[in-house]
Amino acid sequence: MRYADLYHMASLVDIRTLAREEVILLVEELGEKPYRAKQLWEWLWKKHAHSWDAMSDLPKAFRAKLAERLLLRPLVLAEEQRSEDGTVKCAFRTWDGHVVEGVLIPTPTRLTACISSQIGCSLSCTFCATGKLKRIRNLDAAEIVDQVVLINALAEKYYKQGLTNIVYMGMGEPLLNYANTMRSAERICAEDGLGMSTRRITVSTAGIAKMIRKLADDDAKFNLALSLHAANDAKRDRIMPINEENSLGDLKDALRYYTRKTRRAVTFEYILLRGFNDSLADAQELVRYASDVHAKVNLIEYNPIDGGGFGRTDPKDAEAFQQYLDQKGIIARIRRSRGRDIDAACGQLANKNEPALKEGERVMK
Repeated sequence: MRYADLYHMASLVDIRTLAREEVILLVEELGEKPYRAKQLWEWLWKKHAHSWDAMSDLPKAFRAKLAERLLLRPLVLAEEQRSEDGTVKCAFRTWDGHVVEGVLIPTPTRLTACISSQIGCSLSCTFCATGKLKRIRNLDAAEIVDQVVLINALAEKYYKQGLTNIVYMGMGEPLLNYANTMRSAERICAEDGLGMSTRRITVSTAGIAKMIRKLADDDAKFNLALSLHAANDAKRDRIMPINEENSLGDLKDALRYYTRKTRRAVTFEYILLRGFNDSLADAQELVRYASDVHAKVNLIEYNPIDGGGFGRTDPKDAEAFQQYLDQKGIIARIRRSRGRDIDAACGQLANKNEPALKEGERVMK
């Protein structure tokens, strides 16, 4: 089937939504030599050109034909905020005037990009600021990759080295944007893309059992983390409405299927909420659940949000919780929050970037 048949609305298509085979067909359809397809693909995914004019070794006439037929709609870094601890929160503006956030998280051993998969979120987790926003739309694969490219540039600027890790732990639920999550991870890891190791990428989900099974069936190569936060259904229902349709039993079955098929372990993310899920009884439930799945645990400090209604566990209680897990053979560590002073810490992304939002409104007018 010819390119023109596949894309009769080509003028409305962002070129980065096309597969490589479709780009080859496009180049043929436009009457260019075959090697131009390789050049074009590299400009899109290896050199990350964000305009047709930037593709300097393509003939001007070819670039003009591309501009007539297709769109190129990159994210724009609209605003950045630097924390006292060196964390950088980024507000990215999309082509249609919305704002989505990502974070550069520096530690002594890592430079991590925390990236988003959706504009807003539909899951309404009570401890998360993003959950209080409505979901506007999914990000496409190129918009997800753009976050990595732009945050990597900030890592080079401020820390003189590139990113070491990427976590899909920003705004949105990656497994509710499955196709774009998978394609973006493929482009990030591909030799003709960013060339990062799959071992350096972690996708975090609130827990959608059927999609976890699909990850296993599709042989996803990245690391998988589950936002658990409670190891009994009654408590998890209260803070994560998604648990009502994806019970802990269903998730356990899906995770066991995943670990058996992929031979890769999973990580449980567990935010400690004072007086809610941080008691010895909670630790015992977590040990039983994690043991059944052979998962390790990241214990996360709670970061206050507007109207959250929770408090942070006392550091001594958090340490006791972690030590109990260790004693029972569960690998557990306490993950310290960074960027809290600029609302960039875990659970705090809520698009409070007024300058970026206002600029987005001007763009759309």
